[in-house]
Amino acid sequence: MKIPRVNIAHLPTRIEPLDRLSAALKGPRIYCKRDDQTGLGFGGNKTRKLEFLLAEAQQAGAKTLLSVGAIQSNHCRQVAAMAARFGFDCILVLSGSEPEIASGNLFLDKLFGAKIVWANRDNRTRILDEVFREAQVQGKMPYKIPYGGSSATGMMGYVEAMRELNSQECDFDWIITASSSGGTQSGMVLGAALTRFQGKILGISIEDHAPQLRESVTRLVQEGNALLGSKIEIAAEKIIVNDDYLGGGYGVMAAPEVEAIRLFASHEGLLLDPVYTGRAAAGMIDLIRKGFFAQNEKVLFWHTGGTPALFAEPYLSMLQQS
Repeated sequence: MKIPRVNIAHLPTRIEPLDRLSAALKGPRIYCKRDDQTGLGFGGNKTRKLEFLLAEAQQAGAKTLLSVGAIQSNHCRQVAAMAARFGFDCILVLSGSEPEIASGNLFLDKLFGAKIVWANRDNRTRILDEVFREAQVQGKMPYKIPYGGSSATGMMGYVEAMRELNSQECDFDWIITASSSGGTQSGMVLGAALTRFQGKILGISIEDHAPQLRESVTRLVQEGNALLGSKIEIAAEKIIVNDDYLGGGYGVMAAPEVEAIRLFASHEGLLLDPVYTGRAAAGMIDLIRKGFFAQNEKVLFWHTGGTPALFAEPYLSMLQQS
């Protein structure tokens, strides 16, 4: 089944060998898939999802894009950029307290013209629903994008990303990705089945314990399968998640993330973000040191973006400490 899509991302994204990092860690050969360079509003993995979600919004006759996330949400930043690019109004429900000075992703949300509604993590979904109904009453013709863009439609971005990988270089033994709302990993898992990718996909959990994340990924794979009208059987063992690196919780950067960010920067000139890729890279680095990967294996770190969060407090202060 052909799913409607708006083409805006800078694709295909490059695959780069991380030779100096590989040598420093004395482990497997590490490569990086540069989805931090998808182009829209500083790029990131959500741009792939939004190509499909925006097409769905256009078909529905929407005029306003709504979504939800944390104060430094990479997803919301890309939603705001997509809205600006295609002439939509944008309302973002962000969990947190409005700072005196906006920085990082929040600064960009405002620069792109998004209206911000403040909430907390416990009530933000309810607030989003209330804002959606209010926008309907006001005739703003809203289209609601779920947290992380993780829906059957959104995950098609990563089904197609696996087709892209197949056309580039697909003899990787492992793909390592940050996994939170499940849309990226589920798209990869389904795309891997469709393209007969032989490697393993490991999602480093950013906020949920393994059973909860595995359930989210499994559900999205099933929904994506139904949307495509395919009958691909995905074995349970194909959905691999690791929740050993949750640390202090979502958005809490600590020594492992700081080390990972500094290692990637100092050895490869490559920037990670404090919340997602920093945590996923910290997990990968620890697994390498523990001998989880065979020395002769090829590991692809899928960079999902998020660089603007580096310039937000308190991350900026922590990274400047010696």
